[in-house]
Amino acid sequence: MEAQGSYKPGLEGVVAAETEVSYLDVEAEEIVIKGYDLIELAEKRQYLDLVGLLLEGELPSNQRKKEIEWILQKEYQLQDEILEILRLLPKETHPMDALRTGISILSGYDHTIDDRTESGNREKAMRLLGKIPTLVASSYHLLNEEDVIDPRTELSFSANFLYMMTGREASALEVDVFDQSLVAYSEHEMPNSTFAARVIASTHADIYGALTGAVSSLKGHLHGGANEAVMRMLLEADTIEGFKKLIYDKLQNKERIMGFGHRVYMKKMDPRATLMKKALRSLAKEKDNFTLYDMCEAGEQVMKEEKGLYPNLDYYAAPVYYMLGIPIDLFTPVFFAARTVGLAAHVMEQHSHNRLFRPRVNYTGPRHLHP
Repeated sequence: MEAQGSYKPGLEGVVAAETEVSYLDVEAEEIVIKGYDLIELAEKRQYLDLVGLLLEGELPSNQRKKEIEWILQKEYQLQDEILEILRLLPKETHPMDALRTGISILSGYDHTIDDRTESGNREKAMRLLGKIPTLVASSYHLLNEEDVIDPRTELSFSANFLYMMTGREASALEVDVFDQSLVAYSEHEMPNSTFAARVIASTHADIYGALTGAVSSLKGHLHGGANEAVMRMLLEADTIEGFKKLIYDKLQNKERIMGFGHRVYMKKMDPRATLMKKALRSLAKEKDNFTLYDMCEAGEQVMKEEKGLYPNLDYYAAPVYYMLGIPIDLFTPVFFAARTVGLAAHVMEQHSHNRLFRPRVNYTGPRHLHP
């Protein structure tokens, strides 16, 4: 049958939107965030600086950053009713599913839900940024029949997030590394979850609906769930030689090796992976334990030699999170918590000059059948 248009499986190479939020310049090996290099931002700034940049359009002053933190701190606490609903979830529920449920519930408590103005969306984004870390940590503890760990406003945003998940105060290096990872995950142009959020927002759905859809997308192991899969491979292998053997065996069986390859970074290493590799080495040095670092380096070399593939962010973020004491089931929810600011920026942009997404198809089925 005659095609309706050019068909690109997976929309590969298709430009779906014009945006001022971010851009992946693969040739220059740069992730552009509102004009800035993401890696430079991660090395020189903090996650709250990215919140100001992505939601307000410019890097905040020190005073404005303190104000942003204060705004988020006011939103840390979850309503008792939300905690009770989370407590009733089946204990087998994956934390990403609990997070999806929690964001959907939050929408019912926001009386400005239908305000799609830029300022209205920005206020809702701040509420979500304050509550999602608490939602991530609390839902995990409740699913595991543990006591919820209350947020502590005397800690920094990132230190408090870590504390609520692990129950202990992190070292200065651990907080810095975790904050750096949040920056690395904060925004990345148009991956599946961001596209899902923009498609939903294009119907004039509210920001909660758009982010609920994005959670569902991010859960998939071909997207955000890859970091959990990487860590489980490392633990299964246990040693450098064990990890190399595991990879060789998977390659021989034509299985996908999680943490390698990327639709955009096909011939070069994801610069965010390089950032997290350095962070992993710093943690290994502080804890005097280089096992995971050495295993990851060995696996990286095998994949480069055998398949010409390079690590993506999830490959090195996974052992970083493990060494920070974050439960493996929370790796992807943490990814989403970090990406919330980027998703919100895209929803705001979509609402500000909207065009409903409505693509066509190439029909390959039969015609002219009669009942």
